[in-house]
Amino acid sequence: MGTAFFDATDRPETRPPDGDAVLPRGDAANAGLRRAAMLQSLAAAIWIPQAGLLALSVGRIADGGGLHDVLWQALGILALGLARSGLDAAGGRLAFRAARAELSRRRQVAASALSLSSPIDRGRPASGKAASVIGEQAELIVPYLARFQPARVKASLVPLIILAAILPISWVAALVLLFAAPLIPIFMALIGWRAQAASEKQLVATGGLNGFLLDRLRGLATIRALDAVEATALRLRREAESLRARTMAVLKIAFLSSAVLELFAALGVAMIAVYVGFSLLGEIRFGTWAGRLDLTEGLFILLLAPAFFEPLRELSAVWHDRAAGEAAMKALDALAAGDGLSIRGTAEIAPAVLAAAEAPAIRLENLVFRYGADEPLIHDGFNLDIAAGEHLAFLGVSGSGKSTLLSLMAGLAPSTGGRIVIGGVELADDTAANLRDGMAWIGQKPHIFTGTVTGNIALGRPGVLRGDVAYALDAGRVGKVADAYGGRPLGEGGIGLSGGEALRLAIARAACNPHLRIILADEPTAHLDAATAAEVTESLLSLARARTLIVATHDPLLAARMHRSIRIDADIMIREAAE
Repeated sequence: MGTAFFDATDRPETRPPDGDAVLPRGDAANAGLRRAAMLQSLAAAIWIPQAGLLALSVGRIADGGGLHDVLWQALGILALGLARSGLDAAGGRLAFRAARAELSRRRQVAASALSLSSPIDRGRPASGKAASVIGEQAELIVPYLARFQPARVKASLVPLIILAAILPISWVAALVLLFAAPLIPIFMALIGWRAQAASEKQLVATGGLNGFLLDRLRGLATIRALDAVEATALRLRREAESLRARTMAVLKIAFLSSAVLELFAALGVAMIAVYVGFSLLGEIRFGTWAGRLDLTEGLFILLLAPAFFEPLRELSAVWHDRAAGEAAMKALDALAAGDGLSIRGTAEIAPAVLAAAEAPAIRLENLVFRYGADEPLIHDGFNLDIAAGEHLAFLGVSGSGKSTLLSLMAGLAPSTGGRIVIGGVELADDTAANLRDGMAWIGQKPHIFTGTVTGNIALGRPGVLRGDVAYALDAGRVGKVADAYGGRPLGEGGIGLSGGEALRLAIARAACNPHLRIILADEPTAHLDAATAAEVTESLLSLARARTLIVATHDPLLAARMHRSIRIDADIMIREAAE
């Protein structure tokens, strides 16, 4: 779990920020998308009067008319064209803004759910996969909402409007279009189901590959030490090849849907052209409500025929966006579901309980915990009393539940049964956040942020003075490290620091908390040489004076420095007094 400092500033924000940063709800974004779709549909429908004016102008010229006979029609076509361009641009801009707002809202929900999930939740998604979904895959939602949703509305409305404009002139032309149009969405839907399934598999493969790369990069030193570089490279090659194959499958389906649309659209326009041409030649004398088609009517129908299929063509062009966007939304919603264990005390509940002014006593009463409903019990009826200011060590084999006990006391996961009382206050959803204000967590792998040494100690917490940082540097014995780096930033993840220096920096972070009363340390001396472990132990004990210290460790030397040690095994717990 690394190192964490529990402070009031670390509480997850459950409300959206005030002012302009407030994100619109999903219904607001949907309303924006509907308005955008209506604007774009109106822009497409403007072509009908434009086509009518153009056909009328050509008919008058064919009858021997001059420029003065078509001047007003030309001005009307120009004005309608400008209006059409403006409406289409306004609709596109509105759709894009609504899509970005909805993406931001969904990202915020997913990120909040991840921040509230317990670090000991076994079902918690890998950080590489979560970062891929939120940062990369989520971007596929924007073209889905901004392009596909308006295109779907246009494809539903504009062909019907054009059909209504053609029907009073020629029932045959309307029948041809009415016959050709339904075949397009039918075949596109059949292809779309396959496309969505392929997109979901492709996104899963992308997230899996990102998670694989991040895990292997973190363990690069171990991979080299075990001489597993070649095996890792082969695994990476197989994963990359699988992703390539899935991506190509998605692209093949996307091209197939476009080909289906173009085929039926071309056939529909061709049949209209044949009918109009033979009608004007006098070879076809039926299909109209009265008489035969003249040049103006025939040209009007010909101009509207391609426009009839244009919304369907646009829908086909963004059909892949639908499949990818819905798959991305499903992946994002899965992160936002938060079905696993969650950190206690994240709800906004008032009034808050003040942290204890002195080192508190801790009592665990009939504590029961399991990771899931189908998982075996880790603790069953566990009871323990920790005196105020006592230093206690949990000893036991890996997997016996030492770190789990620390997590439960910190409220990082809810217990299945029983209760935890800290300083006379029961750990519950309305008290956990405030009780954590007086706690510090020190793990075996502290996370070091990019920034100065003093910045990593203060962590931007309000009210931290320069004297507080100086005291923390002395308590953690990292003054020499701070002097060596000066104002230069540390590398991300603590690059440039030894393991012992990173742990002492974590101890300094805890010392910078004026409300610190409880210290939870999880294997603080693991993977350290004897000399460094001794230095870390001295720093930890110095910080723990007049405070309650609970350590989970395999180190018998560290356990011997505690007031009391408890051995926790899988089936039995034996309490031993420290020498």
